[in-house]
Amino acid sequence: MDQKKIDRINELARKAKTEGLTEEETAERAALRQEYVASVVGNLKGQLDNVYFVDDKGNKEKLQKKN
Repeated sequence: MDQKKIDRINELARKAKTEGLTEEETAERAALRQEYVASVVGNLKGQLDNVYFVDDKGNKEKLQKKN
């Protein structure tokens, strides 16, 4: 997600606190928030995919998903 969209989310949040939002702005804010959350979750999953545990013997083991 680029900085322009994050700035827009913050702008809408400030406006919501001071004067309120129109229906269009509320919908835009919801869509931007969903995109932001998806971006954060995607980045976290990418980091976790590259996590390895090293045991006492030096063996690497990839992080496994819980069932």
